[in-house]
Amino acid sequence: MEKIIIVLLSVLAVGVPYARAYQRGDRARVKVGIEVLRERNFDILRGRRVGLITNQTGVDSKLRSTIDILFEAKEVKLEALFSPEHGVRGDQPAGISVESYVDSATKLPVYSLYGKTLKPTAEMLKGIEVLVYDIQDIGCRSYTYISTMGLAMEAAAENNIEFVVLDRPNPLGGLKIEGNIVEKGFASFVSQFPIPYVYGLTCGELAMMINGEGMLPNGLKCRLTVVPMRGWKRRMIFRDTGLPWVPTSPHIPCERSPQYYVATGIIGELGVISEGVGYTIPFRTFAAEWIDPELFAKKMNSLNLPGVLFRPITFIPFYGRHAKKQMRGVQLYITDYSKVNLMSLPFLLLQVHHSLYPDKNPFALADTSRLRAFDKVLGSDQVRLLFARRMLYDDVKGYIEKDVKEFRKRAKKYFLYH
Repeated sequence: MEKIIIVLLSVLAVGVPYARAYQRGDRARVKVGIEVLRERNFDILRGRRVGLITNQTGVDSKLRSTIDILFEAKEVKLEALFSPEHGVRGDQPAGISVESYVDSATKLPVYSLYGKTLKPTAEMLKGIEVLVYDIQDIGCRSYTYISTMGLAMEAAAENNIEFVVLDRPNPLGGLKIEGNIVEKGFASFVSQFPIPYVYGLTCGELAMMINGEGMLPNGLKCRLTVVPMRGWKRRMIFRDTGLPWVPTSPHIPCERSPQYYVATGIIGELGVISEGVGYTIPFRTFAAEWIDPELFAKKMNSLNLPGVLFRPITFIPFYGRHAKKQMRGVQLYITDYSKVNLMSLPFLLLQVHHSLYPDKNPFALADTSRLRAFDKVLGSDQVRLLFARRMLYDDVKGYIEKDVKEFRKRAKKYFLYH
């Protein structure tokens, strides 16, 4: 009876979909790597000097920080913290360099891995016996946390330090794989490894693949240990885990934000169309000052795309490149995640936009630096060059999908979960 009352209160407070999510999560509670390690009495860290790469997302199911958990564990000697983009406590904006400093709570040194230095140096690692990684990722290649992980693995290999990944769920699940693999000459901090844009692995599985497939420079391999989760299944997206969502960065506020990040984030790289960053629904819009919202929504919905709907929207961003301008377009609603093709959406949106406003070609309006950013995120310039000829998704569909089957086959060797 008490559980029924709680669920009914959830319906009243946040709506039916979230109440259903609560019920699913309650049955399918997942234990993340830090909780499993704690249950094991920190066996692999006991008595060793530890460096921790983490941020605000490194928490247990009760929202207790991994920093605090390891700092207070008598068995562990936590010596230093390492900060990715957005800071170790998540208090830095996107793209802003993070400076090294002293953590006010623990008085431990915090070394920045997002600024002048992207990879831990030998000096930073002095005295460290094991480097631990515990960050909630979003399952998308262009998100920089996995790049930080890979560079830290490289540093660990170079300095003969064990590398431990405390595993966490992939919010996009372990079934969806979409996008072409990064090509030679296009590797960057937003496309560090030759993997698809949506890669369908947990960070622990990805670390195993990076090691196993020789993706580190010169075929380096680190001494890698992954502490797996308990209870996670490949079919799960984040709402199925029963875990609380901590915003992974300022513009990924909700557990479903990673889905929309894939759907529109690529468009945002051009700096012409608003993807909603600067407004209350980041990555959920396609809007510009010249768009007719009703017409655009009608055209998009007429495509009858599986798992997604579009509604007209007009809004004024509070900050960012479109601040204080009236933006008009559509808001995306992913209605069936299992059916939606996320990587098709940016190109279909651009296709419809071009059919209505051919004189407002975003590739022509974007400056050179924006075009380079677009190519880096996609891991190739071929996608842009093929698409820009006629602005038709069909012209790039085969290219975007060409690597998926082979990658899925290779990735299975590193699955920790089924």
